Formats: sequence, C-alpha cells, structure tokens
Amino acid sequence: MARRVVVALLGPVHWSPPGVDLAQWRAALAEDVIDLFATLNEVEVAVAVTPADRALADALVWPGTAVYEVAEPTPNAVFAALEGYDQAAVLVSDVPDLPALTVGKLLRPLTSRPVAVAPVEGGGLGLLGVAVRLPAPDWLPTLELDTATPAEARANAPRPGDVAVTTGWRRLRGPADLATLDPAFEGWEATRALLSGSGRPT
Repeated sequence: MARRVVVALLGPVHWSPPGVDLAQWRAALAEDVIDLFATLNEVEVAVAVTPADRALADALVWPGTAVYEVAEPTPNAVFAALEGYDQAAVLVSDVPDLPALTVGKLLRPLTSRPVAVAPVEGGGLGLLGVAVRLPAPDWLPTLELDTATPAEARANAPRPGDVAVTTGWRRLRGPADLATLDPAFEGWEATRALLSGSGRPT
C-alpha cells in the first residue's frame, strides 16, 4: 500500500469576521482542519508552516504530528520537504467544515495520474489543495493556493490529463463564504465557538 500524507498548510489568512480577532480566527480555522485530518484513515497527517508561524503549529498539532518548516507557503515547498512518502496532498487551512470525502477524492486520482488539484467551489480564485505522486514532477509550476487555477497547474504538463481536477469546496475568505456554513454539519468546533463568542449565529 502506498504511504500517503495529508498536510495542512497554515498559510496567511487575510480576512476575519467583524469583531473577531484575525489571529484567533486563523488559529480556529487551522485547529478545525487539523482535527479533521486526524480522523482520516490510511493516511498520515502533518502540518507545514513558514518559520515565523512555527509557534502556531506547535500550539495546535496533536502529539506526534510532524511539523515541516518551509521557506514559502506553497505546496511545492512542502512536497520538496517530504521524505519517505509515495503520495502527498497539501490543503489550505481556511476550510474548517471540509468533508473528509473531499480529501479522499483529491488523493484517489494518484493511482493513475501524477497530479490532482481541487478547485475552489463556484469558480472562486485559488485552489483548495494539490496532491502529487512523490517526487513531484519537474513540470509542476510553483502554485500559490490563494491564486492558482487548474489551468495553471496543467500549463507545463506533458498531457492535460496528467492533472486531474477533483471535487471542490469553498474557502472562508469573506462574508459570502461565512454565510454558507451549515450549523447542522458536524465538526468545525473551534470556528463555531469563536463565532458564537462574537455573537454570530452558529
């Protein structure tokens, strides 16, 4: 069986709901994503941060969770830091209510494709995550998860089909995204508690 790792990339967060501290918001989002990944089967879980955010990662991870320090918050930097794995998926940390199945769908194409990407639902800018068979192919460009597109990931591929596009999900990057949170959906406890404390309905 392939050895697989799912990595939460704790990149910058540029927006928080009114009345919610940005640093606390970022930490709550990341905590919920890390907790979600910890429930996944047949994968190992890790966190990646730039050196400036190492304290944030250490405060949130479960005991024994690997933390990778990378020079830049990109999937490519994370892939280069990983050793001993056959497959890896790197996902953003502003998706506290991400369904676990979405992570599995990002990894599934790697049985026949070298790269898979999950777009932001609804055609929003950026990607939800990137998965690769390791080592990552040389033709994969450096992808900024806040701005990259599936077309960008495919730009240098030998064949367009080498990059699978999987199920997307929306990221919490503005008021319209916040309004889509489903209170009936299990999980996202830290985000839910923070929003409740701000007086917002959860």
